[in-house]
Amino acid sequence: MAFGKKNQEEIIKEETKVWECNSDDCKCWMRDNFKIEETPTCPMCGSEMSISTKVLQVVDNNSIYYK
Repeated sequence: MAFGKKNQEEIIKEETKVWECNSDDCKCWMRDNFKIEETPTCPMCGSEMSISTKVLQVVDNNSIYYK
């Protein structure tokens, strides 16, 4: 008998579009489905961001502000 061991759901990961900061001094990135602007600027340092991909856990954005 195993105590304290929970049945864990499988974590689903997939290739996800993200925006990465172009500044060499900043490591900020955000998921494409969480951006507010069409071409976002870095929320941490204000630099331009470029689109890329990462393999991440699937997260849905149910915000009414998502376009």
